[in-house]
Amino acid sequence: MQRIFGNKKNKDPPPSIQDASDRINKRGESVDDKIKRLDGELAKYKEQIKKTRPGPALEAVKARAMRVLKQKKMYEGQRDMLYNQTYNLDQVSFAAEGIKDAQQTMSALKSANKDLKGMMKTVKIQDIDNLQDEMMDLMDVSNEIQESLGRTYSVPDDIDEDELLGELDALEADMGLETEGEGVPSYLQPDKDSDLDSELNLPSAPIGNASMPAGRVNTQGEDNFGLPAVPHGLRG
Repeated sequence: MQRIFGNKKNKDPPPSIQDASDRINKRGESVDDKIKRLDGELAKYKEQIKKTRPGPALEAVKARAMRVLKQKKMYEGQRDMLYNQTYNLDQVSFAAEGIKDAQQTMSALKSANKDLKGMMKTVKIQDIDNLQDEMMDLMDVSNEIQESLGRTYSVPDDIDEDELLGELDALEADMGLETEGEGVPSYLQPDKDSDLDSELNLPSAPIGNASMPAGRVNTQGEDNFGLPAVPHGLRG
């Protein structure tokens, strides 16, 4: 059978967008080189036209310059066409790259979605709610314990606040009466000596010779305290 129909030839794979773009760019560079060469010839012909006098020689130079100019226009048209093809290939390449990026993004999202579903199976909303309720109950119990430990034992719970306010007002009134003596309570003020002497009705102590009647001379001496000295016979 192979001798009759022959072997099938393996077809080459179609060129990629990048291969086609590279090939067109090479052609465009070749056309640009040709245009630059023609520009150089046109510059020479322009100089010859300026220097040549009118006549057949000038007309011949103009004819050669016109031919070169037509070639340049043709190459410029080809270059523009190649540029358009390159632009189209770039657009297709950008679209293809965008689709590839979208495919990779979708693949990554699917993988992440699968992982999230697996993790969500281990975490339940009901378990989280139950945990929150248990935490709130524990906090309430902790607050009750703190309040119980901070309770004061010396103050009864059935004290009337109005009665306490009345006692406080009475205490402030008593303090106001006691502080009339220049802001010092009466029980803290010092006693007056003049009042004590008048109550006891005691005579004043003699001072020196001022207590002796007139005309009498104190024959006794005085001791260190200003009192009459004791006679020597009466001293023990």
